[in-house]
Amino acid sequence: MTPAVIQLAAEAAERRSAEVTDWGARIAWVIGLLVLIAFVYWLMRQGWKWRGALQNDLPELPAAPDGLPAHRLALTGRYHGSTTAGQWLDRIVAHGLGVRSRVELTLTDAGLDVVRPGATDFFVPAAQLRGARLDKGIAGKVLTEGGLLVVTWAHGDKLIDSGFRSDRAAEHAAWVEAINLMNQSITTEGAER
Repeated sequence: MTPAVIQLAAEAAERRSAEVTDWGARIAWVIGLLVLIAFVYWLMRQGWKWRGALQNDLPELPAAPDGLPAHRLALTGRYHGSTTAGQWLDRIVAHGLGVRSRVELTLTDAGLDVVRPGATDFFVPAAQLRGARLDKGIAGKVLTEGGLLVVTWAHGDKLIDSGFRSDRAAEHAAWVEAINLMNQSITTEGAER
């Protein structure tokens, strides 16, 4: 070997980084980071439980009555949550309304039947429906303009917005029209009495 090659090999050996020998410090940092992440998740869970406790005054969700009339519309898709009407970031978590899930939505003359596999099902009587609209977001979910079907309904003394997204988004417009017509006819019938 020539002296130049030996010198280049020696310089390359000097430039190589030193091997990690302080495993104790690295393990301590990793454990500390894992504890911090666990603590943050625990705080998030406590906040969720606290929010549920604040919404304790919300009555139990009604179940669908037996023998529902034939459905007007049906869709499958996703339930993205419920909020206080008009306040798209004020998520409602009481009675499982904050749990995202798949959904089978059925509109009948009796009301709106919301079947959620893995979460609490509920029923919105036709008299409690206040309207529907296309929107772009609800607490924790933002989509393109008109990508979310938002149904407004009354429960107890509170107005609630519930967000749904159909597997076929083109269905949303028909749902808005049907719910708003249903609400208009119920309001008109109530005014005639």
